[in-house]
Amino acid sequence: MGDNQDMARPIWSGSISFGLVNIPVKLFSAVSRKTVRFNQIDSTTGSRIKQKRVSAATGEEVSYDDIVKGYELASGDYVTVTEDELASLDPDAVKTIDLQEFVDLVDIDPVFYDSAYYLAPSPETQKPYKLLVTAMEESGKVGIARFVMRTKQYLAAIRPADGHLMLSTMVYADEIVPTSKVELFDGLADVEVSDRELEMARQLISSLEADFEPEKHEDTYRLAVLDLIDRKAAGEETVIAAPSDEGAGSVVDLMAALEASVAEAKKARTRHPTAKTAPEADEKKPAKKKAAAKKAGAKGGTKKKSAAKKAS
Repeated sequence: MGDNQDMARPIWSGSISFGLVNIPVKLFSAVSRKTVRFNQIDSTTGSRIKQKRVSAATGEEVSYDDIVKGYELASGDYVTVTEDELASLDPDAVKTIDLQEFVDLVDIDPVFYDSAYYLAPSPETQKPYKLLVTAMEESGKVGIARFVMRTKQYLAAIRPADGHLMLSTMVYADEIVPTSKVELFDGLADVEVSDRELEMARQLISSLEADFEPEKHEDTYRLAVLDLIDRKAAGEETVIAAPSDEGAGSVVDLMAALEASVAEAKKARTRHPTAKTAPEADEKKPAKKKAAAKKAGAKGGTKKKSAAKKAS
């Protein structure tokens, strides 16, 4: 019920600026995060823990009115900044999403995507909205735009999806960590793989080929936590299994592992005749050109237990 109320309330209202055309729209969150939230509890009294803001110098509690923002310099000193000083730097709270350019969706690395939203038209401006959606669908282009929401300027990608527009906020290029700074890939370019190993890897990929169905993927850890909460709330005693060290420190025979994986995948396909089989996947037919982004709203058909209903 709470999710439906949140979906019915726009988090931003304005218009898409497209040349000399302005199309009024409303922004709705396309994602509702499902997490299990815990509170910190005193194990002896069962009461909640409260956190206090204290001075590192005196150890005494500091009132909220006496707290200011400070930026730590390399020297360890702090530069304090007031709320008024920060407010003077806020971007103009314009109510437009300025489409600056159109690019191919495949040219955008998914690492740039942040949060997803629905862009909905107002009832009286459905025609220009539909016109923009149709033109973008036919051209196969994605609009790159800037807009201001809650005093912050965002870079965003706007794309058509099933007759409507989706907006994804994006991170900036200087926020992406270059692989050269990760140091996890040192020496990777010098590693060699044999033709036989590569062929087996291709067969494994082919045997596992499938259409993406988001509704069949679940957060099994969250469901297990909710199940644990349900059982403990019902007074059931829980037994914690000892961690298994199976496979720890073992050296994997790559070819043997690939061959076994391919064989197991083929067995799984025979148990599910509706799925694609490995021979079908190996046939060199022209692959369908799939849309880079499928339906944003996946139907969640899994029934949750009582604690799951409370959490969602």
